[in-house]
Amino acid sequence: RKQISVRGGDRLHRLSAPPHPPHRLSVISNGSSPLSGPVGGVGQGGLGCAMVLIREEFEARLLEAGLEMERDTEVRVYGPSFTRLHVPWQVLSREAEFLKIKVPTKKVRPPPLYSRVCVCVFNITSKDTFFDNATRSRILLHDEWARYGAFYKYQPVDLIRKYFGEKIGLYFAWLGVYTQLLIPASMVGIIVFCYGCYTVDMDVPSLEMCDKQQNFTMCPLCDGVCDYWHLSTACGTARASHLFDNPATVFFAIFMSLWVATFLEHWKRRQISLNHSWDLTGLEEEEVNTITYHTPQPHRTRGRGAAAFKERDSNPEAYKKSRYTGVEKLTWRDRLPGYLINISSILFMFGLTFSAVFGVIVYRIVVSALMAMSPDPETKSNVRVTVTATAVIINLVVILILDEIYGAVAVWLTELEIPRTESNFEQHLILKAFLLKFMNAYAPIFYVAFFKGRFAGRPGDYVYVFNDYRMEECAPGGCLIELCIQLSIIMVGKQLIQNNVFEIGIPKLKKLIRAWKGKGISLEEREEQRARPPQQWNLDYTLVPFEGLTPEYMEMIIQFGFVSLFVASFPLAPLFALLNNVIEIRLDAKKFVTELRRPDAVQAKDIGIWYNILSGMGKFSVIINAFVISFTSDFIPRLVYQYMYSQTGTMHGFIDHTLSHFNVSNFRPGNAPTSSYLSETTVCRYKDYREPPWSAEAYQFSKTYWAVLAARLAFVILFQNLVMFLSLLVAWVIPDVPKNISEQLKREKTLLVDVFLREEKEKFHLLQSLFSSKDLPSQGHPDTAHFRTLPLGLSQGLGQPPGGEGGESRVRCRAASFSQFTRQMSMSPSNNAGRQMSMSPSNDAARHTAV
Repeated sequence: RKQISVRGGDRLHRLSAPPHPPHRLSVISNGSSPLSGPVGGVGQGGLGCAMVLIREEFEARLLEAGLEMERDTEVRVYGPSFTRLHVPWQVLSREAEFLKIKVPTKKVRPPPLYSRVCVCVFNITSKDTFFDNATRSRILLHDEWARYGAFYKYQPVDLIRKYFGEKIGLYFAWLGVYTQLLIPASMVGIIVFCYGCYTVDMDVPSLEMCDKQQNFTMCPLCDGVCDYWHLSTACGTARASHLFDNPATVFFAIFMSLWVATFLEHWKRRQISLNHSWDLTGLEEEEVNTITYHTPQPHRTRGRGAAAFKERDSNPEAYKKSRYTGVEKLTWRDRLPGYLINISSILFMFGLTFSAVFGVIVYRIVVSALMAMSPDPETKSNVRVTVTATAVIINLVVILILDEIYGAVAVWLTELEIPRTESNFEQHLILKAFLLKFMNAYAPIFYVAFFKGRFAGRPGDYVYVFNDYRMEECAPGGCLIELCIQLSIIMVGKQLIQNNVFEIGIPKLKKLIRAWKGKGISLEEREEQRARPPQQWNLDYTLVPFEGLTPEYMEMIIQFGFVSLFVASFPLAPLFALLNNVIEIRLDAKKFVTELRRPDAVQAKDIGIWYNILSGMGKFSVIINAFVISFTSDFIPRLVYQYMYSQTGTMHGFIDHTLSHFNVSNFRPGNAPTSSYLSETTVCRYKDYREPPWSAEAYQFSKTYWAVLAARLAFVILFQNLVMFLSLLVAWVIPDVPKNISEQLKREKTLLVDVFLREEKEKFHLLQSLFSSKDLPSQGHPDTAHFRTLPLGLSQGLGQPPGGEGGESRVRCRAASFSQFTRQMSMSPSNNAGRQMSMSPSNDAARHTAV
């Protein structure tokens, strides 16, 4: 037998030299409840005795359920001791029948549900391989999936589902669909970026900003120490801004909104296909109660080993309903303190996030002022780049730290609510974690996109923080380039550090800590470990326990927000997400196969609440991109100038149109530059739509400002409605159920009807042969003369030879309803009224008695 060359948590592992027959499997615990102490795992006193009794009762119930136990032959003084559980074929068959598993049959027809009564119809070549062996699946997963060299291959989703269960299989299937659809989005983003690079030398506003002959003298960036400056010094920022702020960006924003709708529809189709192939269409998820406050009922807690299985097999529905009898339901008064703590804690976390963002804003303002006071001209020229880069890095570090804190807080708050079921607990946890992490990840980006520079004021009337520092303004090329820098650094840094380094480093670090703790064991135990080579279950026990899929989904959902919400400012976001996901899939695969204990298999029909979150973010992205294009970029001001104010219908003169005038004599005391190289300056320019100082309404918003604002709001409404309509159109055009699945479902229904009719014919054949084999009237039973001869038309219609001669009855695995048969007989036409069965009320009793 091929030995396992990887390390991972197996619950089903075949022993190399089992003392039992080879068809039995060994069930190894996933180690979620580790033993403590030496063999027996109990301490001293009453608690230890109680633990012994609980364990003995648990093992007795396992034996009553049909499982077989195998203990270590050698008594170990140090370390954990393992008990292997062997599952015989009878137990596997019983559980397969209870779980309603579909298995292949010998005949070509829809695979029926497994039944121990009809074993002869199933294609059982070997009992050893009929039910999958997890060890073989694990080796295949490592060779075909959990290798970085297999990054170009499709994921073996069916094999993942067999080994880890449907819930984890659906996660990796969803991740594969998401990564696959990122390919066209990345290609379109690259084309948009290349278009910006190609047209940067033809962009008239950028050329005007770089033209030194224009000689636009700008107002100082800070009070006192900052001097006047020329707009041509911001040439590089203007050219870089055009790479992302061009007409193609609007097309890309519309495309990405439609891409989100296409992705959601494509996943629904893929999910339905998986449900059909995995036999999940009729799955009813069982709610697991998380509340452990049970009233003491000895008659329900003792002797429930084999009896529970018998009760479950005989009446599954009653078994499910009776499981939670005796649970004390919590009232709203019991839950009110938890809800109040939840609300107050979430509000506090929101305040903490906003405080972190405000702290970074203060850092930017203070550092900008300090660097502007530097006598070094090179330092002064690089103020904006240095401050922006360092502030984004600080934001990234704060986001990573708060993410870990918010994850732990979300679990604690959810436990305070005491949800009744596991699904409720998971949904509440996901909502809290998503809300906190969404706010944490996107708060700095929202600030740059919609708030930075909006409340800075104007020369002579600036807004100050702490009465000393002016609110920061956007760069001369606009805030879009700063939004692009902020988004790119946070997205790439978060994926590189949190999604990859943490996932690799944290399990390795935990393993090193356990190894370091293992060095403190005694010499006798160390010698014992060297004398006995570790078995696979010993190696699996040292792996990291599985903590759920919420962190995995959360990483991808936050990335999905980066790709969809602010994609108008960074067209290369899908490309970076694609590169990350190609590595993420293999990284997660390696982690699940070799670094984590094998989780318990959980059935699920869909990805749950995550789909609703994706759908909500898709609709929210339409609004965000509309506001980014209209308010953050210069797309709308350029259109307004070109079609309303330009004399030639071109963009020439756009920069001069967007700059307002300010008379330097109107500076407040202490705001004007103390020393200036441009001492002859009387009027400086600043970016805004305001009346000039020689106007009657000096420094008030001009008519151009209101025209641009109206155009921006109109664009938001038009963009939002257009994209929403196109998204609904895409969802309507793409059917939820694939055509091949719908046709296959129709074929299966047709085959099932044929099988049912065939069984009805066989049943009719059996009854006809039964009644025709005896001459009932000759024995003095006139009341039964109705059954001697059956309708000729009905017998011929069912394929029965005339005259009642009929073949032999055969054993059937399915019991059919005789009431349907009798209804069919009563409704069937007959040309011979004398030979037709009487359906009068007086003959009902005789007919049912004969049956």
